[in-house]
Amino acid sequence: MVVEIQTTTTCSATAVAKSSYFTVSARTDGTETFIIPFAAWAGANPASVKAFVFQGFSITSGSWEIGQTNLVCGGGSDGSTSIGVTSSSETSATSKPSVSASTTASAPPGTCTDLLIDDWSSQSRLTFLFYNALLLPTSDDGTMKSIVVANNRVTLTPGENSYFYSMVGCTSATNKYGGIGMNIKAAAGTTLQIEIQTNPSCGSGNPTSSGLSSSQLGWTFDGTEKYYSIPFSKFSGLDTGHITAILFSSLSQAVTFGPLAFYCGATGSPYPVATPSQPAVPTSTVPATSGPNSFVIDAFANPNTNALGFYHGGDDPATYTISGGQIVFSMKGNADLSWYTQVSGSCSDFTANENGYLHIAYSGSAAFSVALQQHNPSCNSELAPYPFTWDDVEAGRYSNSAKTDIYIPVSHFKIDKKRTIGLALKGFYTSTTTTVSKIELVQTVPAGFSVPSKLETAPLYFACTRPNSFAFAIDDGSPDLAQQVLQAVNAADIKVTFFTVGAPLLDSSNNLTNVYKEMLGRGHQMAYHSYTHPPMEGLPDTAAIDAELTQAIDAVQKTLNVKSKYFRPPFGTEGARVRERLAAVIPGSKFINWSVDVEDYLWALSSTPEKQLDAFKRDLAKGGNLVVMHYLYPTTVQYLPQFIALAKATGKQLMRVDQCMEDPEAPPL
Repeated sequence: MVVEIQTTTTCSATAVAKSSYFTVSARTDGTETFIIPFAAWAGANPASVKAFVFQGFSITSGSWEIGQTNLVCGGGSDGSTSIGVTSSSETSATSKPSVSASTTASAPPGTCTDLLIDDWSSQSRLTFLFYNALLLPTSDDGTMKSIVVANNRVTLTPGENSYFYSMVGCTSATNKYGGIGMNIKAAAGTTLQIEIQTNPSCGSGNPTSSGLSSSQLGWTFDGTEKYYSIPFSKFSGLDTGHITAILFSSLSQAVTFGPLAFYCGATGSPYPVATPSQPAVPTSTVPATSGPNSFVIDAFANPNTNALGFYHGGDDPATYTISGGQIVFSMKGNADLSWYTQVSGSCSDFTANENGYLHIAYSGSAAFSVALQQHNPSCNSELAPYPFTWDDVEAGRYSNSAKTDIYIPVSHFKIDKKRTIGLALKGFYTSTTTTVSKIELVQTVPAGFSVPSKLETAPLYFACTRPNSFAFAIDDGSPDLAQQVLQAVNAADIKVTFFTVGAPLLDSSNNLTNVYKEMLGRGHQMAYHSYTHPPMEGLPDTAAIDAELTQAIDAVQKTLNVKSKYFRPPFGTEGARVRERLAAVIPGSKFINWSVDVEDYLWALSSTPEKQLDAFKRDLAKGGNLVVMHYLYPTTVQYLPQFIALAKATGKQLMRVDQCMEDPEAPPL
């Protein structure tokens, strides 16, 4: 192999660089470390180095692999063995000065850091996107009974012959990493098989597998969490230069893994995972006010109606029980479910109660949101959207210290109160039950109760605000179907909005970034759809919510050079915390849901995919004008031209979401 150095007279020189050459001859079939003194390149100017070029590879069999390349201080002070040049005559592509080489047994001190494979930071990253921390594929074989991520741990509960794998690209561990390690918690007597896969071509096909059992590695478990290592030296003949995957199989029972990482040198230790700091929340209070009215809204005396005689009920009757003058919520952390109690059969003017308080008597968890809902302009529940919008607050911020009573100023709900429908309890984000015995409007708060200040929430939209407008807002899908989507919208001569998940943009293997660059070039809008697609209101804390937002912003900025004020929540899951954090992270942001749902998740893969058309027509007939769909499925994309034709037939003008929201920064129509 010939190593060329290109230098100029000074670093500011604009002349063509001068090239000098040095030929390296490999002495072994293993890994060698070479240090080439600048003196080896005759005539080169080490004070102005522009580039190095590797060329002239002489291969009779196998291949060359070039590892870490860096500048070192004289004498190999970085810890490597210096290699002297015994002949420093003028070099060329054919001259071969004699060099000596040494094969290092481990990474030079200070040059190696542990390489994280997975920190189990996100359930959705693992089981929705199937990415590890390297943004490489990871999954089970589809037979695990459960895969649960929590607190930077993953618990695998195996089915029959289940296995779990994590790809690591083509990692060269030779002279660098001594093995892979992680914390494990498993019951006494648990056994499993560990398999390392390698491939000399770094391809995905025909890997070589080397396996050992936990017993062969000397592992025993006692139900407590301990650190366990997988030394590569234990695997006979392992190709440590081309490690492609690690696989766990034959699990005799459930195991919990901590962060999984390559460790440097001969011994490892648990990979340190940084604990994200929670965003600061204002602790300011506001003076108590007094309203004119007091009345009970719900005392849970009837399973179907509240104290006002209006409807109460929830999305899933299995998640709540009304009995003995109280309701017990057991949402099991499903933040997508809500329960409602109405103050009117149509529209109720609640403006007179602006200075009053909503009082909720409760016990158990206050980890949920309270919403005051607003009707549509026609006060007609047969028209979309219904409800038109709502505003949320965090119940826990308004609780007393005894955790028995919640008092929320009616003024903290930023809606048009002339069209009030009622209340919703929603966004439950823990598995702890909540019991409520009364919901009522009261004139003021008890003496000594501190009323917290209102936290701004990003406004929630289900419909376009521009008259006679209609917008297709399309969520992420398959890059293989993207060109069909572009062909359909180009043929219709319309512009649309794409809500994109951040993590896949950073995965160069799926070509998604190039797809979206083409879409941007054609005038379509890009907006945010989280980083790993979790139900964000259900995340355990606001630091996790912030991470989803900020990483999505960073990924879109890095790959597409785009910033946006528009966000669509994964699964449409919404609550006070995610709207508060969105408003804080992106001032002026808009929280976009929908009023036209093609229901592709229900019908696209069914025997009746045409029901996607039926769903579109149903919502269109109700007046919906803001679409949700995905280009995940061929049938959905095939129906897109018909969706567009149906929307055009309404006489509305089709446009991007920012245009239909009358955004002054949107492109002109």
